[in-house]
Amino acid sequence: MPVCGPKLSLCGLIISVWGIIQLVLMGVFYYIHSVALIEDLLLEEHYPGPVEFYAAADKAYSQNAYNCWIAACIYVLTLVISGQQFYANSRSTAN
Repeated sequence: MPVCGPKLSLCGLIISVWGIIQLVLMGVFYYIHSVALIEDLLLEEHYPGPVEFYAAADKAYSQNAYNCWIAACIYVLTLVISGQQFYANSRSTAN
Protein backbone atom coordinates (compact mmCIF):
# COMPACT_ATOMS: atom_id res chain seq x y z
CA MET A 1 0.00 0.00 0.00
CA PRO A 2 1.67 3.20 -1.12
CA VAL A 3 1.71 5.99 1.45
CA CYS A 4 3.78 8.48 -0.54
CA GLY A 5 4.10 9.08 -4.25
CA PRO A 6 6.75 7.76 -6.63
CA LYS A 7 8.73 11.01 -6.75
CA LEU A 8 8.88 11.35 -2.96
CA SER A 9 9.92 7.73 -2.52
CA LEU A 10 12.64 8.12 -5.17
CA CYS A 11 13.86 11.29 -3.43
CA GLY A 12 13.92 9.38 -0.13
CA LEU A 13 15.98 6.63 -1.77
CA ILE A 14 18.54 9.06 -3.15
CA ILE A 15 18.87 11.07 0.05
CA SER A 16 19.14 7.90 2.14
CA VAL A 17 21.93 6.48 0.00
CA TRP A 18 23.85 9.75 0.16
CA GLY A 19 23.31 10.03 3.92
CA ILE A 20 24.55 6.49 4.50
CA ILE A 21 27.70 7.06 2.46
CA GLN A 22 28.48 10.41 4.07
CA LEU A 23 27.84 9.34 7.66
CA VAL A 24 29.73 6.07 7.38
CA LEU A 25 32.74 7.92 5.97
CA MET A 26 32.54 10.60 8.65
CA GLY A 27 32.31 7.89 11.31
CA VAL A 28 35.43 6.24 9.92
CA PHE A 29 37.31 9.55 9.90
CA TYR A 30 36.27 10.27 13.48
CA TYR A 31 37.29 6.74 14.43
CA ILE A 32 40.79 7.21 13.01
CA HIS A 33 41.03 10.61 14.76
CA SER A 34 41.22 12.83 11.70
CA VAL A 35 42.77 16.15 12.66
CA ALA A 36 40.55 17.98 10.16
CA LEU A 37 37.50 17.20 12.32
CA ILE A 38 38.88 18.40 15.66
CA GLU A 39 36.89 21.64 15.42
CA ASP A 40 33.68 19.62 15.63
CA LEU A 41 34.56 18.01 18.96
CA LEU A 42 33.05 19.20 22.22
CA LEU A 43 36.21 20.11 24.10
CA GLU A 44 36.85 22.60 26.86
CA GLU A 45 39.00 25.68 26.37
CA HIS A 46 41.76 24.70 28.79
CA TYR A 47 43.05 21.46 30.28
CA PRO A 48 45.50 20.98 33.15
CA GLY A 49 47.88 19.02 30.97
CA PRO A 50 48.28 17.26 27.65
CA VAL A 51 47.27 13.88 29.07
CA GLU A 52 43.84 15.18 30.06
CA PHE A 53 43.41 16.88 26.69
CA TYR A 54 44.27 13.72 24.75
CA ALA A 55 41.94 11.64 26.92
CA ALA A 56 39.06 14.08 26.35
CA ALA A 57 39.77 14.29 22.62
CA ASP A 58 39.91 10.50 22.33
CA LYS A 59 36.57 10.16 24.09
CA ALA A 60 35.00 12.89 21.92
CA TYR A 61 36.29 11.32 18.70
CA SER A 62 34.86 7.95 19.69
CA GLN A 63 31.50 9.43 20.68
CA ASN A 64 31.19 11.34 17.40
CA ALA A 65 32.11 8.20 15.42
CA TYR A 66 29.38 6.19 17.17
CA ASN A 67 26.87 9.01 16.65
CA CYS A 68 27.62 9.05 12.91
CA TRP A 69 27.21 5.28 12.66
CA ILE A 70 23.92 5.38 14.56
CA ALA A 71 22.63 8.09 12.22
CA ALA A 72 23.75 5.97 9.24
CA CYS A 73 21.70 3.08 10.63
CA ILE A 74 18.67 5.35 10.82
CA TYR A 75 19.27 6.26 7.18
CA VAL A 76 19.29 2.52 6.37
CA LEU A 77 15.82 2.33 7.91
CA THR A 78 14.61 5.25 5.77
CA LEU A 79 16.20 3.57 2.73
CA VAL A 80 14.21 0.41 3.40
CA ILE A 81 10.97 2.35 3.87
CA SER A 82 11.56 4.47 0.76
CA GLY A 83 12.47 1.37 -1.25
CA GLN A 84 9.29 -0.36 -0.14
CA GLN A 85 7.26 2.70 -1.11
CA PHE A 86 9.00 2.95 -4.47
CA TYR A 87 8.28 -0.74 -5.11
CA ALA A 88 4.64 -0.33 -4.03
CA ASN A 89 4.21 2.64 -6.33
CA SER A 90 5.76 0.82 -9.28
CA ARG A 91 3.47 -2.16 -8.67
CA SER A 92 0.33 0.01 -8.43
CA THR A 93 1.06 1.85 -11.68
CA ALA A 94 1.81 -1.42 -13.51
CA ASN A 95 -1.69 -2.78 -12.80
